[in-house]
Amino acid sequence: MTGDVTIRPAEPTEAAELAVLVDIASHGFASWLWSGAVLSGAADTAFERGRNKLREDVGPGNWRDAVVADVEDEIVGVSIGYGIDASAVEIEAKHAVIEPLLALQRRVVGHWFIDSLGVYRHRRGRGIGRRLIAHEIARAGSAPVSLITESHNEAAQALYRKNGFTETDRAEAVPLFDGSRKHDWVLFTRKVA
Repeated sequence: MTGDVTIRPAEPTEAAELAVLVDIASHGFASWLWSGAVLSGAADTAFERGRNKLREDVGPGNWRDAVVADVEDEIVGVSIGYGIDASAVEIEAKHAVIEPLLALQRRVVGHWFIDSLGVYRHRRGRGIGRRLIAHEIARAGSAPVSLITESHNEAAQALYRKNGFTETDRAEAVPLFDGSRKHDWVLFTRKVA
């Protein structure tokens, strides 16, 4: 790998970069969610909504929960992780596509949850994702670590398995569009060593 990888906490001023990487991690799912703000007039673009959401100071999944991987003064990856507490059981889906994800999250109350893990394509295959996962495992302390991925994302699943995760549950994904690729959401968990 060219250059050393530095894993460090994200800054609120990096929210736009975080939004791009979260969208990469979700294969466009995040920008689809954020586009609702455009339709309601709350944002001009999906990425403006994503940036604003990631700049927020409250709630899970914002810049405070993010760490970035830097290589040669470039942010090349992100992971966003936080604890799933009992309040997850009370969250109601605002859209049907969210319900299967929430159902899986409700199964891991008390776990550390990796919400997003993304690396720019030109920096993949160099151990950056592995380093971000290791960092999240360390952040979890004594809690089990869980994450959700798509059933057809074989590269991600291989990475998770290499790092001690096993598939623990699945839920059928609700298609975003007519003709969307059918898949399941797959819950992976790494038990405490």
